[in-house]
Parts: sequence; C-alpha cells; structure tokens
Amino acid sequence: MRHHRRFSIVQALLALSVWLALASPANAQIALEQLKLPPGFRIELVTDKVPDARGMTISPGGTLFVGSRAAGAVYAVTEPLGKQPKVHKVATGLSQPVGVAFRDGALYASSMSRIVRIDDVEARLENPPKPVVVSDRFPTETPHGWKFIAFGPDGYLYVPVGAPCNICQRDENRYANLMKMKPDGSDLQVVAKGVRNTVGFDWHPATRELWFTDNGRDWMGDDQPDDELNRAPRAGLHFGYPYCHAGSVVDPEFGKGRGCNGFEPPVAKLGAHVAALGMRFYTGKQFPAEFRNNVFIAEHGSWNRSERVGYRVKRVVLDDAGKAVRQEVFAQGWLGSGGPWGRPADVEVAPDGSLLVSDDLAGAVYRIRYAP
Repeated sequence: MRHHRRFSIVQALLALSVWLALASPANAQIALEQLKLPPGFRIELVTDKVPDARGMTISPGGTLFVGSRAAGAVYAVTEPLGKQPKVHKVATGLSQPVGVAFRDGALYASSMSRIVRIDDVEARLENPPKPVVVSDRFPTETPHGWKFIAFGPDGYLYVPVGAPCNICQRDENRYANLMKMKPDGSDLQVVAKGVRNTVGFDWHPATRELWFTDNGRDWMGDDQPDDELNRAPRAGLHFGYPYCHAGSVVDPEFGKGRGCNGFEPPVAKLGAHVAALGMRFYTGKQFPAEFRNNVFIAEHGSWNRSERVGYRVKRVVLDDAGKAVRQEVFAQGWLGSGGPWGRPADVEVAPDGSLLVSDDLAGAVYRIRYAP
C-alpha cells in the first residue's frame, strides 16, 4: 500500500509538471498556417481572447458562450461569425467551469460540485447578474471533477461525474457516471454507469440517442486502452469502468473475475491517450452532403505517452444503422516538432453550418468552413 501511494504521488507530480508546461503562454503562439484540412476547407481565427477556452454553446440569438477550466471564468462572444467579434466575461470565480448550456434566456455553467445559472444573460453582457446555484449535489473531488453539460431532447440537463482517480472502485450511483436533472435541479438520476470521464456528448439527429466520448485510464502503456466513442440507446447501461476498458481490455486490478462480458462495447475505439473531449454530430449544410450526421471529435492530446498523439479534430463516419464505417483526421497541425501550440477542446456547429473549435492552450476559438 505504501508503494502504491508513493507511485500515485509520482504520477500526480508528473501530471502537474506536464500541465504547467502545456499551459505555458510560450507554447500558445497561434500558427494557422500549420493547420491542415481536407481540400476545399479553410480555418480562420474567431478570437484569441478566451483564456483556457473549453466547452461551447450558441444561443438562439447567436451569442457564443465559452467555458474554461483553469481560468475560472465564463465568456460570451458576440457576433462570432462577423468581422469583429467581441468577448465579454459573464462570470468569474467559478471552479473549473468547463461546461455551458443555454435555455430560455439563461446560461447554465458547471462549477465542480455545482451547476449555476445566469439569468437574462444576453441582455446584460456588460453587467451580468450574479450566478444562481441550481444544484450543489455533486462530488467535490477535483480529479475529473470538471463537467461538460448540455440539454438533451427530453429537456433535462445532462451532467457527468468523472471517476475521482485514474482507476478506483467507487459508488456507481455517485461517481464514474452520466446523470441528468430538470432545469431547476430536481429529479437527479443516473443515465449511464461505468463512464470514467466524458467531457463531450451529443444526440443523434435522427434517432435522438445519446452518444458520448470517454477517456481511457492511464498507466497501462502507450497503446492501451483506447479512448471511446459510445452510444446509449437507453438509460441504465454500463460501459465497463473500472472493470473493462474499450470493450475488450480487462483491468489488471479491478477486472479479475469480471472480464468484459455484460458491458456495452464502444461504437469506435479512438486510440490510446488521444484525450477525446468535445464531440458533435454535424447537422449543418455548409459542408458537402457526405459530412451530414458525421461525428466530429476534439482530441485534446496526450500528456503521458512517450510519443505525443492527438492534438487534432477527428471525423467518424457512420452508416445508417449507426455503425462506425471509418475514422479519419479532419484537422491537424496543433502539434509541432517542438511540442503543441494548441489543444482542441470542443467543437460546435455554428448557425451557418461552419464548425467552431475551441483551444484551451491558445485561449482561442477557430472557425472551419467549406470554401473551395
């Protein structure tokens, strides 16, 4: 036990040192000319004034709201598709407010153990009201405590609770799951279990089924287990953690005697340590028709792999039955020979059909559009 604790401390120190290196402004020099996309696509900078940009949502009025992690603030970008977007800070002092969601004129934001709401926010961007606590029923542990949030087709706000560790066995009704609640914070219930840490989910445009990314555990080598793209056609399914990873990798500590039978396999294995975060179905019409209903995933990039992977946006092509036909890199170039200068964190389909990408390392939001 003492040896295990010492090893955990070493891991924590390594994680901190890597995080500090990646968060250094020296690594955040934006270089759009290094980014590569498929023929006919172009990428442009919307703004580089959103420190630690993470989760995104767009209001019906066209305002882009962006959460952050280390910055502790929530931002609003007015006219994000125009020539002169303006950035407003609409909340400060929150605890890793990664997730943002908009409903009935109010902005919802995650804040570790709480969900808060900022009422009538678009009318008060210059003088935003103080956030109101909607729910404070979530765990306080910092590891995997940051939360991507989104409203589902059923009108509930979906809130994930990550595992408070790399690998551990905790109450499945409290940790390593995906939950949902009514907009007023009532009727909190578990939707999916065995989910180590999802920082991105969306609903299929046709079936309305919930899909989500999930980050695989660390310290099992460079090449396993994979991050996952999962589908939850109904509530109550279990996706394996901490017993089984990526549908086929038995955990050496907690998987003995359990195996991988009875757990939901991923729709797609995304690669080990790529850090698959935000994902969206492409529902716009600005891209060519073959991109409709494809999944776009922001890969934040590895932090403890001997050779870095990720730092890109991936496209997953599905057939009519929801089976992953193929995966391909859609946008890359944030990882240079000297290390990364950017880390994609989320994607969002804009009203005009272009694709927005947030980058927490550069504090930026980009816009990808088809312009052959």
